[in-house]
Amino acid sequence: MKITTKGRYALRAVLTLAQNSQEKPVSIKQLAKEEDISPEFLEQIFFRLKKTGMISSTRGPGGGFRLNRNPSEITLTQILTGAGEGTGFTPCTREINGKKPCNRVDFCVAHEIWKEATEHFKKYFDGITLEEVLKRQKAKLAAQK
Repeated sequence: MKITTKGRYALRAVLTLAQNSQEKPVSIKQLAKEEDISPEFLEQIFFRLKKTGMISSTRGPGGGFRLNRNPSEITLTQILTGAGEGTGFTPCTREINGKKPCNRVDFCVAHEIWKEATEHFKKYFDGITLEEVLKRQKAKLAAQK
C-alpha cells in the first residue's frame, strides 16, 4: 500500500478535525493552518471524504467541517480509501471492476507476494481506529510535557 501525500494529509486533517469539532464545525482555513497543508489541497481531500459520509460540512459564517461518525467507528483504511488512496501494495494487486490488472497474474509468483503484503497492510490499517490514534496522540503530547 503506497501512501501518498494525499493519504498522509487526510489522516492528519481528520485527526485534527476529531480533536476540534465536538463543539462546532472547523473551517478548512483553520485545519490547513494547523496542519500546514494547502487549503485548496485539503478542500479536495475533504470533498472526497464528505462523499463517504465520514464528515459533513456546514456553509456560512461559523460553518466548516465535523466528523459524522464516532472516532471508534472510523478506521485508517476508511480514511485512506475515502481520500482516494488505493489499497493495493503495487499496481498488479489492484483489480478494477473484477478484471485482472495484468496478463501475468495467473502465473506470477511476485503477484502472490505483493497480494499477501497488501492483505497484511490492509488488515493492520483496518485494526486501527481514529479513536486509537487520538489516544496515541494524547499520550505522546502528555509525555512531552
